[in-house]
Amino acid sequence: MHDGRAAGRAEETAGADRSPAQRVQPGANGSQSAASPAEQHAPAATQDPGPAAAHQPSRSAARAGRPAAGWPGLSRRWSLPAAFAAGLALAGAFPPVGFWPLAAVGPALLILAVWGKRPLVTFALALTCGLVFFVALLSWLVNVAWYAWMTLSAVEALIFAILALALRPLLRLRYWPLAVGGWWATFEAVHARFPWGFPWGRLAMSQADAPTAGWTAIGGPPLLTFLLALAGACLACLVISLPTAIRAGWRRAAPATVFAGLSTGLALAGNLVWSPPSGPGPTTVIATVQGNVPHARNLPNLLRAGTVTANHAAATIALAQQVRAGRRPAPAMVIWPENSTDIDPSRSPSTYGSIAAAVDNIGRPVLVGAVLDNPLRNAGQLWLPRRGPTQEYIKRQLVPFGEVIPLRGLLDKFTSLPSLQPRNFTPGHRAVVFHVGRIRLGDVICYEVGFDNLVRSEVTAGANLLAVQTNDADFELDGQLGESLQQLAMARIDAITTGRAIAVASTTGLSAIISPDGSIMIRSGTWQRAVLEARVPLRSGMTPAVLAGDWPERGIVAATLLSLAWALAAGRRRSSSLAWKRPGVPG
Repeated sequence: MHDGRAAGRAEETAGADRSPAQRVQPGANGSQSAASPAEQHAPAATQDPGPAAAHQPSRSAARAGRPAAGWPGLSRRWSLPAAFAAGLALAGAFPPVGFWPLAAVGPALLILAVWGKRPLVTFALALTCGLVFFVALLSWLVNVAWYAWMTLSAVEALIFAILALALRPLLRLRYWPLAVGGWWATFEAVHARFPWGFPWGRLAMSQADAPTAGWTAIGGPPLLTFLLALAGACLACLVISLPTAIRAGWRRAAPATVFAGLSTGLALAGNLVWSPPSGPGPTTVIATVQGNVPHARNLPNLLRAGTVTANHAAATIALAQQVRAGRRPAPAMVIWPENSTDIDPSRSPSTYGSIAAAVDNIGRPVLVGAVLDNPLRNAGQLWLPRRGPTQEYIKRQLVPFGEVIPLRGLLDKFTSLPSLQPRNFTPGHRAVVFHVGRIRLGDVICYEVGFDNLVRSEVTAGANLLAVQTNDADFELDGQLGESLQQLAMARIDAITTGRAIAVASTTGLSAIISPDGSIMIRSGTWQRAVLEARVPLRSGMTPAVLAGDWPERGIVAATLLSLAWALAAGRRRSSSLAWKRPGVPG
């Protein structure tokens, strides 16, 4: 009797960092019972002493007559490579590689890497994953400054690693794969807003070519991110179940296999649960102008090029000549890119005259990307033939360290970065819809394409067509296309989310016209003059995602925070209970 009680206390000591749901309890007939695959394979907190130990029951458990409670995790030798591979997989899901299934593989590898690890090790592994991910994803930033690339990557990786500390208690929950999906959506919500807002690297934005993309029309990108991370977590759960299945029979892996199959199938059903309305409806022809700029090998030379406005004016006049000759259809309106003039037309008669001549030649309204002075603003101006500029949209979400320099006084002391933008831009504060015949055009400028609330606000304000004005020349100096392709992928997801056609106009490429289902109707190359035309639908209906607004994201974040609070409270209760159990005290 005494030996049995001692063995029981040894088992409790070995499992002191595990919840009751993580211990396999004997049933009435002597068999083991587990309520779920996630519960059965919840992680032990102790470090794995070696690869072989992952498959061996503990001695204390053997003396107690019970098997070890699941897989303790990868050894230190394999955890770091797994975290590194997770970062590579996440980056590979996005353009320019763009292999979308990796968006689920990355979370799966991260869970395997941190499974059963203590907080400091979890932090280090998540930091490794985040650094690899963001350094690879943002490699195009080297065209601005190498230290900008490294600093932004490090900041985003640090946020990722700090928030990853919440994974340890969440992984002890009974249905932890759901908590992992919620955690990933919560991380993206934080990183898109804090410290200055940077929406690059959201899992949903890698899915423009995937059958999963339709979910964004139901609940926006946060819902799709949740489903992708859930599928990855269930795949990790399946892998975690394998040692137990090998030891105790393959039927033990059946629940995890079912959950992995169901979650993967659910994610892949996105385009089955939603497709944009088809059938007759109003359409119109639009044109985007990519005037091109000199392909300078460094940023200062590119910025000194004074031909940007002239190039766009010349391309528009050439389009007008082709229309008059009957070689191209007449567009209802023309869209120029961001910074198609970086000189305020109201302060430069020559710039004003160049734009006005092009607008009068084509005889159609032209949306011109202009830098306006006093105060400094990034604007989309609607120019009308023989009237000049009328309505304007002012960019609301400014690029940190690009259009506005946070901590300027501090940075001036040790870096030249603030000198690239001597004055901060002033943001706009409202959505603007341009009325051109049947067209109700909503405009977002460059960086804003990644912010769901800004894109959605144009639709709720009445837009039946969207424009993305952008200038990607700064990030393409060395020939990289990562930023341009990533931004184009975001615009395609925005089209699906809102159910609107989108015209992307870039100074140097990539320009494109996108249909409401996210497919590309026509696209340009880079570093070339290009005029794109297409007939697009003018949709006025609202997708479920637009109607729901931020509520799907808020619901996921709230549920995740409640789950975390529950997990932490349960951990404290276990610690308090175990603190009362001393040798010689019945328990």
